[in-house]
Amino acid sequence: MDYTLETSQLKQKLLKSIYNLQLKSFTTLQSASPLLHSQRGMGMVAQHQVHQLADKAKSLCEDLDNIKNLLHYCQDDLVRQIPNPTGSHYGGVSGIHCSLDGSIYVTAESAPWVHVLSSTGHTLQSLPCQQTGKGGSIFLPEDVTVTRMGMVAVADMVNEAIWVFNPHTSLSKGEWIKIGKVGSPRGIGVDSMGKILVADYAQGQVHSFALDHAFRTLNAHTVSNLQGPRYVSPVPSGGFVVSEECGDVKVFMSSCKLLCSLSSKYGHQFGNPAGVCVDMDGSILVADEQRRTVHLFPEHGAPICLVSTGLRRPAGMACSSSGHLFVADTGENCVKVFKYCVRPPYRPTKAGASCADPNQTHRWRGGVVPLQPR
Repeated sequence: MDYTLETSQLKQKLLKSIYNLQLKSFTTLQSASPLLHSQRGMGMVAQHQVHQLADKAKSLCEDLDNIKNLLHYCQDDLVRQIPNPTGSHYGGVSGIHCSLDGSIYVTAESAPWVHVLSSTGHTLQSLPCQQTGKGGSIFLPEDVTVTRMGMVAVADMVNEAIWVFNPHTSLSKGEWIKIGKVGSPRGIGVDSMGKILVADYAQGQVHSFALDHAFRTLNAHTVSNLQGPRYVSPVPSGGFVVSEECGDVKVFMSSCKLLCSLSSKYGHQFGNPAGVCVDMDGSILVADEQRRTVHLFPEHGAPICLVSTGLRRPAGMACSSSGHLFVADTGENCVKVFKYCVRPPYRPTKAGASCADPNQTHRWRGGVVPLQPR
């Protein structure tokens, strides 16, 4: 059979099936509702029939959710590879952040730089990770994010610190401000309230705190008893998601209470979860370093494998409002860009709002942040 004809017939069959379900459920509801309200009992309907219908309805709703999701997303649609802007003499790219205007912030293993790229991979700015002053020592960022005020923040595992770049200093090039001391920071993010999130690997914790204008920490909270937390990502509605190296991904509410683990909720077995991100639909995306895949966990429906091939060692990950997924592939030392939404839903938002970065509402004039060209 001709592929086009076969596809057309399948489309018609699917639409007809959904329409028949809608029509039948509507007519039955219109008939049953007044009868149930006017009768004292259930007529001839037996209890087991109600339970049976409820179970079938639940299963059918799950099937409809899965159909909707499978129509909305696509698999293995690699559209671009962005080489490591630092070059091949450093380690592979590891941390990544997608900002409001589509700019990408990238860090690499053993490289004292944060690079700002366009969505097509052109280097916009390069920020050296070096302390202020003559002969200031360098530091190596593990992961990167951008604060609510548009400042670059990185996790530095070697120096057990968080650094925030402040462009508003007397120094023409700005300066890095060291924020406190964290045992073993790996992943970093910013939640919907503007608080910085830090995955503390060795201590098995996620720290959250705000910063005042003098870069002092405020309202600090800690989530403990995690098994090797690696990457952390905010949930737009509040809370955060954190990947655990030992095989799970956990979701926490804004109160820092555990909401669920993805392995338990979806019955999914992870190998070695790495990068995580959450889109505006509330879907959680997880890169699995061991299985070399990326799965999407929708709010309703079964997990979907978005990337099944083409990754060597996935690390950090970010998504954009344009329906693109950015995966830092440490093994091949590049950022791989996948289209994962067939047609991103239109969501009216405030000026500058982005699914990958729901918090950031302030941008500096003239682009991303006033960094000095490399």
